[in-house]
Amino acid sequence: MFHLQSLELLHWDYCQRVTMPLDGAIITIAGPNGSGKTTLLDAMRTLLGLECSGGRTYKTYARHANAETAWLRALVDNRPRGRQNSSRPFSSSLLYADQVTLACRIERHGGDWQRRYMIVDGVHTVEQLAERGEKDWLGLEAWKRRMEAAGLTRAIGRVLALEQGQTDRLCELSPKELLRLVFEVFGDQEVLDRYEQARSHQQHLLKEVEQATQELSHTQAQLSDLSNRVTSYKQYQLKLRERERLATEVLPVLQWSEARARTTLNLRELHRQRHFARADERAQAVKRAQLHALFEAREAAKQRLTELEAQRKAARAAFDAARDAERPAEELAKREDALKALAAVETDAKALAQRLEELSTRQHGLRESYTRANDQNRKAQAALDALSGQRLPPPPPEVTRFRRALDEVGIAHHVLADCIDIADEAWRAAAEGLLRPSRWVVVLAHASDEGRAFGLAAKERYRHYVVAEAEAAPAVAPKSSLLAALKVSAKLPGWLLRQLASIRCVKDTEQGASQGGEWITPEAYYRDGRGGRSLWVEPRDFQFGVSALASRRKALEAELARYDTELSRIVKEQNEVEQQLKDAQRAAQGHKAAQDLSERADEFAQARARLPALRQARVEAAGRMSALDEEHDRALTHSTRSDSNYDAAQGSLKSGEEQLTRTLREHEQRRADLRSAANASRKVRSDFPAAWVTLQRLQGLRDEFENAKQAEIRSHHLEQELATGQWETDGQVLDRHARMQAQVQEQALQLDDRRASNEMARIAAFNARERYIDVLRATVRRYKKNVQELGELAGVSALAELPHLDNDDMVLAQAGLQVRFNFDGKGEVGLNDGEASGGQQVLKSLILLVGLMKDDDSAGGFVFIDEPFAHLDVRNIQLVGHFLRSTRAQYLLTTPITHNVEVFEPSEITLVTSKKARGERWAPPIAVLARRPEKSEY
Repeated sequence: MFHLQSLELLHWDYCQRVTMPLDGAIITIAGPNGSGKTTLLDAMRTLLGLECSGGRTYKTYARHANAETAWLRALVDNRPRGRQNSSRPFSSSLLYADQVTLACRIERHGGDWQRRYMIVDGVHTVEQLAERGEKDWLGLEAWKRRMEAAGLTRAIGRVLALEQGQTDRLCELSPKELLRLVFEVFGDQEVLDRYEQARSHQQHLLKEVEQATQELSHTQAQLSDLSNRVTSYKQYQLKLRERERLATEVLPVLQWSEARARTTLNLRELHRQRHFARADERAQAVKRAQLHALFEAREAAKQRLTELEAQRKAARAAFDAARDAERPAEELAKREDALKALAAVETDAKALAQRLEELSTRQHGLRESYTRANDQNRKAQAALDALSGQRLPPPPPEVTRFRRALDEVGIAHHVLADCIDIADEAWRAAAEGLLRPSRWVVVLAHASDEGRAFGLAAKERYRHYVVAEAEAAPAVAPKSSLLAALKVSAKLPGWLLRQLASIRCVKDTEQGASQGGEWITPEAYYRDGRGGRSLWVEPRDFQFGVSALASRRKALEAELARYDTELSRIVKEQNEVEQQLKDAQRAAQGHKAAQDLSERADEFAQARARLPALRQARVEAAGRMSALDEEHDRALTHSTRSDSNYDAAQGSLKSGEEQLTRTLREHEQRRADLRSAANASRKVRSDFPAAWVTLQRLQGLRDEFENAKQAEIRSHHLEQELATGQWETDGQVLDRHARMQAQVQEQALQLDDRRASNEMARIAAFNARERYIDVLRATVRRYKKNVQELGELAGVSALAELPHLDNDDMVLAQAGLQVRFNFDGKGEVGLNDGEASGGQQVLKSLILLVGLMKDDDSAGGFVFIDEPFAHLDVRNIQLVGHFLRSTRAQYLLTTPITHNVEVFEPSEITLVTSKKARGERWAPPIAVLARRPEKSEY
């Protein structure tokens, strides 16, 4: 950048004509407030094409002079900054003299002011410049470009335009603004702006591509609509042909083929059923023979049962006689033992008293045992009495009560216990255990009664299920399932039927564990998905079938016999204890048991001698009676089963005969119908072309439609589609579709070419900016070095943190330059964090400012600083002055004359301004003070 050497003002503000030397490093403009210091700076700003300060413009100063023309002329240094002639500041304007004249002419035109600029090689006066033609004068924009080429960039111009008191503005910039200012000063921002322009151009092209894409999408949508119409037209034609084929060929042929197949199948089925009918006739003969054998077995079972009942009575009488003969001898033996026990203690009063107490306690316990056994005996007897006259075991009272309520309101129903019997007695325990929770499930005859039945169940608090939906048991139950071991005479809930059919009957737990799944053993050990458990039910609690009643009766009779035996034992023991108690009481009163023993010794000896033989006879009689009881029970069970088998065989024979008669009658009728159907099929076949009824053609139709019903359904749907669908019937849509398809292909090719070229341009710009990032990093490093060196000159530690720069819009937009200062070792401060004093703020701004102009190869540049020493103390003024002297830039400073004289210490030239006197047109001349050059010591 160039240096200023002199400045001439002609009719500028209140200056008539003033020439000032500026050929110094530091020029101070001093004067009182309002004496024109800022006026001189605005003159230089106007000459350089910059804006004036304080909202004023060049027109304001031109009007004050009240002249038609105002001139600003400066002589600047144009010496080369290096060895080459092209390094001169104004070489781009083809000016190579060591001095160059800059001029600004401000003229009045029609009441307004206009300014024009000129730059010439060498030294020229205002009068010489006025003689030049208009073609040599430049407009403002062209002048700014010339100044920028000479080093006066827009960024430096922005700094030179700082107003009074704004010297520290640079330190008030944000890190982003400071980094942008650095890039602008060093010329990098212009490159980045060009990259941004290229990016904007690419975005504009991208929008055009997107618009073209939208247009292509619209055209493709139109093509898609035409494609749909073409598809609709083709489908319409296909459906017309398909409808004709279905009506004329497919349906008639398939219907004839199926009718013929049905007739053939029915003939075969009729022939097979006739074989079955003959087999049924033979089966009926076998059933008659079996019925006769079952009748004989039933009569034999009844005869055997009668004989066993007579033998039981005789055995019971023999047992009673043996027992009656044994009882006197047994009582005498026990009497002897009691007297012996009493004789052992009757001499000891204390032992006698203890025996009395023991006998009383035992007597009381026997009475309680008798009461309990008697109660249980009555309950068993009542249960046995309740079975009298019953076909099945009676239900609990709550079930009887609920069924009565259902009958009263007319709800037909049945319970599971009434319709299930055990077909195989070997699995009774398993079936009884599994079905025990479901005994009293109520199955309604009509599902419509479900609501009323539920209401009654809720009212009665019926704890068992009420089921409205039931199913009939399958005719053939799964083999080895628990359902196969049952006889079901009415509908059951579907869930129960499925459960019974899924449970397999296994021999034992080992077989079940090896097979897995859900199973049950004959002893009612059950295994399901949750694990295994026993479902055993005592025979006295059996419920299902006639055999269950016999089992209950047998169990209750055995229970009554057991209770009778227990009561007899208790009564007998009570009698013995009472006799012993009486003997002990008599002994307490003085009677001697030893005397009774001696008196009855012979009687007791005879009883003991006879007792073993009598006991043996009683035992043999008891064994005989027990064996006959067991055999009688088996005979009773066998007789009951024989009756049941005979009744079932008789009913099966009767049903089979009725079914056989009905089957033979139906066979004759079906034979006549099939003969007529075969004749009709032959007639229909003769109406078809021979090619339609070949085996290959028929198989093809079956593969396509499966059967005539499916073809009929297809024909019906086809008619509906043709009647209600939206179909394209215009054949010209095929040509229109072909033309538009060619148009869309052409547009797609053009769009692909534009998209590819734009992408190549984007990649090229991206790669170029990627490479230029290294230049930006070098610029920041250079500025960091300048700031650090200037800080050392000012005695301040100034460190700049390099920002992160990358080829990314977001990264570049957010990048900032952080600069930290350390004054007097008091700690680091930032750009504008409020911790620095006024003088430190000035120093920070000057370091940042001069760092923008510092060049390691050559000195140059100038700076306008309006009142830099304002509000500074003596020490800070010295620091600022020392810093200004230590740099190689040119400074034009303003200061009031009231400041400390220290402000003039660094100045080489001092310009002193004065106020215009009242009534005078022109201001007084500007005084010039130049520092005498220092003499060399040599």
